[in-house]
Amino acid sequence: MAATPAADSRLLVIYASETGNAMDAAERVGRQAERGGCPAVDVLPMDSFDPSCLPSERFVVFVVSTTGQGDPPDSMKGFWRYLLKKNLGARWLEGVRYAVFGLGDSGYQKYNFAAKKLDKRLLHLGAEPIIQVGLGDDQHPSGYEGALDPWLLSLWESLNQTTPSLLPRMYDIINPDLSVLGDAKVEVIYHSSDEAQQDSNLLDFKNLIQRARSMSPSLQFYNNDKEPHYMLQMVSNRCLTKENSDRDVRHFELENPSSGITYQVGDALEILPSQSPSAVDSFIERCKLDPDCYITVRAKDRVKISKGSLLKDRIKLKTFVALTMDVASASPRRYFFEVMSFFATAEHEKEKLQYFASPEGRDDLYQYNQKEGRTILEVLDDFPSVQMPFEWLVQLTPPLKKRAFSISSSPLAKPNQIHLTVSIVSWRTPFKRMRRGLCSSWLAGLNPNEENLIPCWVHHGSLPPPHPSTPLILIGPGTGCAPFCAFVAERAAQSTSEATAPILFFFGCRNQENDFLYKDFWYAHAHDQGVLSSKNGGGFFVAFSRDQPQKVYVQHRIREQSARVWNLLKSGAAIYIAGSSTKMPADVTAALEEVICQETGCSEEEASIWLRKLERNGKFHTETWS
Repeated sequence: MAATPAADSRLLVIYASETGNAMDAAERVGRQAERGGCPAVDVLPMDSFDPSCLPSERFVVFVVSTTGQGDPPDSMKGFWRYLLKKNLGARWLEGVRYAVFGLGDSGYQKYNFAAKKLDKRLLHLGAEPIIQVGLGDDQHPSGYEGALDPWLLSLWESLNQTTPSLLPRMYDIINPDLSVLGDAKVEVIYHSSDEAQQDSNLLDFKNLIQRARSMSPSLQFYNNDKEPHYMLQMVSNRCLTKENSDRDVRHFELENPSSGITYQVGDALEILPSQSPSAVDSFIERCKLDPDCYITVRAKDRVKISKGSLLKDRIKLKTFVALTMDVASASPRRYFFEVMSFFATAEHEKEKLQYFASPEGRDDLYQYNQKEGRTILEVLDDFPSVQMPFEWLVQLTPPLKKRAFSISSSPLAKPNQIHLTVSIVSWRTPFKRMRRGLCSSWLAGLNPNEENLIPCWVHHGSLPPPHPSTPLILIGPGTGCAPFCAFVAERAAQSTSEATAPILFFFGCRNQENDFLYKDFWYAHAHDQGVLSSKNGGGFFVAFSRDQPQKVYVQHRIREQSARVWNLLKSGAAIYIAGSSTKMPADVTAALEEVICQETGCSEEEASIWLRKLERNGKFHTETWS
């Protein structure tokens, strides 16, 4: 299909991002293309682009991340389903030239799977690759940028050779003019005290969250509901690990003070954490901002709106920062350092920032910034001569994002509560600086005896609720047991009124004494006529990896119970795997293949095909997190 004249001079950059890295990389592609004089550049999230229009494009760059066990980001799923339509022929994308860059982690089995699949499908539909697919790797000493820099250079060189009119200023890409910044893409409108007589604090907290996060340009492309579904009260905060253990895992119980909570087993609870008020105050003071002034924030490309609408949408600056800008947890992107260099008045700071933003300084920046987990506030403090306008800070400060946790309770057993099993995140950087996860640490610090309303959203997870008549094989080491607490509690509640199928559950932890999570809960359901009892065809098997010289993991227990696993699989069991290890799902899958081989006499390839068929039939589910 022939491209339209407008498409001949346009570069379309489409991204699918889960954490923001793919969006950041896509924006970099767009900035470099504009610097090279490309007549028209559009950078769009994948779920905002109509895939039926793809044949009308001439040059398209895709930037996509891979999540979990090879899954595409949520924003890619609709686009991908369209590309898989059977009526799209082998010439559907004829005339379209494309390039794909993927962001992934080679520690996972299906490394950059989403990018590789997209590249292959585009080729099958008749599109022509400009260059080979680029694969960014979190394991690289410079992160994904270690592959992005050389890939981008190859992209521009290839386009310049075949279509020089697309990049008339190719020299400016290779040798950028560091004296020209351009304008921020964000506009901040300040309201006088007379205009701001009606205090937006009169809004309830749910509405304040909705107003602030709807206004933030950085949050526009995240697939989320702005207003919390619930404001939940923490009523229990209990440590599950031994007091002197090197791990701190908590059991939280949240309930709705005003009404019930609608959810199902396998769902995830998203939480918007609160930032430290002192950190927010320090950021505002460092940036010389007025915390009490009222502002309206919007993207510059939005249609002009009336003064009345601007007044209606205003919010206190301090509230906006606290609810939308992650000032003391997330690390800034590389472009942040480039923009900082324009506002540095001390020459040595300007030189250092320009070096960090250059290809030569990429590795040193990665060590200083990402590896040390530097925050926006810390970076600004390290370069005191920099005074960035608030517009740039709003545009470039990482957005305050919600954190998702598997729900570990059953609505049948706990209709007005949601339980969570949360590992309190902390680590030491290469320079021995202590870092703590924002959300988990905030939750751990809440006192159930005090009022503490938590903004929450309930969303479907990747573990669909099973039918009571379906036998289950559950594998959940560590906090991977969280969703299976819900599964077991649900089935126990169902068994009081109907016939239910048995459950085999494989749990693993380091030590029986230190981190045997929910020990009494599992054993209670494994005794007598419980849903995990052998009398009912079920079973509970635990691996303590560090309690003996030879390490023992869940995959070893699966092999030991080969006959029982196969008997349940033969009877139509569904397999559910959950956990945080990058190796665990692959090791468990290998153990399951061994079981099938041993019990049936089939080959490894046949066992692998058998499990893939199980997955296609919706009976093999995996949920992992890093």
